Amino acid sequence: MDFTMTLYLRHYWKDERLSFPSSTNKSMTFDGRLVKKIWVPDVFFVHSKRSFIHDTTTDNIMLRVFPDGHVLYSLRVTVTAACNMDFSRFPLDSQTCTLELESYAYTDEDLMLYWKSGDESLSTDDRISLSQFLIQKFHTTSRLAFYSSTGWYNRLYINFTLRRHIFFFLLQTYFPATLMVMLSWVSFWIDRRAVPARVSLGITTVLTMSTIITGVNASMPRVSYIKAVDIYLWVSFVFVFLSVLEYAAVNYLTTVKDGKDRKLREKAREQSLPCTCGMSHTRTMMLDGTYSEADTNSLAGYTQAPMVPEEPEKQERMVVHLSLDSESTGTKKKGLRGFSIIHSTHAIDTYSRMIFPGAYIIFNLIYWSVYC
Repeated sequence: MDFTMTLYLRHYWKDERLSFPSSTNKSMTFDGRLVKKIWVPDVFFVHSKRSFIHDTTTDNIMLRVFPDGHVLYSLRVTVTAACNMDFSRFPLDSQTCTLELESYAYTDEDLMLYWKSGDESLSTDDRISLSQFLIQKFHTTSRLAFYSSTGWYNRLYINFTLRRHIFFFLLQTYFPATLMVMLSWVSFWIDRRAVPARVSLGITTVLTMSTIITGVNASMPRVSYIKAVDIYLWVSFVFVFLSVLEYAAVNYLTTVKDGKDRKLREKAREQSLPCTCGMSHTRTMMLDGTYSEADTNSLAGYTQAPMVPEEPEKQERMVVHLSLDSESTGTKKKGLRGFSIIHSTHAIDTYSRMIFPGAYIIFNLIYWSVYC
C-alpha cells in the first residue's frame, strides 16, 4: 500500500537580492552550504512515510544563481509515500498513485507553487522498469488544499498509473491451480474399486490447492474484500473438492448396489424349487467335470435345483434342472435395467468426465472476459 521513488526535485524562483553584475552573464553554482544562508521554499511531501536527501559522498544539493536573480535549487530525494491501492482486481489490476508536494509554512497568499512546464515538467529515464508493474503514464495537476487552523495552501500532484505484469502470476498461481484441477479429473478414469488410488489423488490435489491459496495470501495486504485471484483459486478449490465428493458418491452407490445384488441372489437361491415336475419350459442339462465357458454363460436366468445322485458310478456328475419363464424373466431384466441407469456408478464417472471440464472452461471464459 505504498511506493518508493527516487527523484531530482528542482525548484525555480527569482530572488532579486541574489542578483549580481556579470559581464559574461554566466551563472554561479554552489553546494549545500550556501542553502542554509538564503531563503529556499519549504516544500515537503504530503502523506509520506519516509524520505531523505542522499548524502553520499556529500549532500546531493545544488544551488545555481543567475546574474538577474533567478535561482535553481536541485536536490536528490528518495521518498516512500502512501498509495490507496484497490486490490479487487488483483493481479489483473492497475493502480494510480500520487506524490503530493506542498509548502509547510507559507499559505497561497505568501507562496504560489506551480509546475513550470505542465506535464513536460516530468521526465523519466527510458531505462527505468519495474519487475511487477508497467509504468503507463505520468501527468501533473495542482489545486488548493485547506486546513481549518492555518488556511489554504498550493498543492502539486504527480499522478502516475501502474499496470501489473500478469505473466508472473500466470506461472506462479493460475497455471498451477489449473493443473491441480485437471489432475483431479484423472480420478474419473480410474477404476471405482481402486479406493487407495482415487482417495490419495483427491487428498493430494486438495492439499496442494490449499498451499497455493495460503502462499498467495501470505504476500498480500490483509484486505477485507475479495480479490480476483481469490475468486479463481477458491472456485478451483471447489472443483477439486467436488471431485473428491464425486468419488464418495460413486463408492457409496457401488456399495449399495453390491448389497442389493447380493440380496437378490440370495432371494433367488431361496426361491429355487427342488424339482421341475409340472413346470412349463423346463429343461434338464447334465454337466460333466469339463465344460465350455459358453455353456456356463447360457445358464443365466435359470433356477438351480439340488444335486440328485442317480447311480453310484454317476456321482461325479451334477444334475441341474433349468426352468425358464420368459415373461417373468423379461420383466425382471427390465426392472434391473432401469435400476442400473439411475444408480449406475459408471454413469456418474462418465458424466463427470464431461460436466467438470465443461463447467471449468465456461468459468474461465467468464472470468477472463470480465477481468481482462
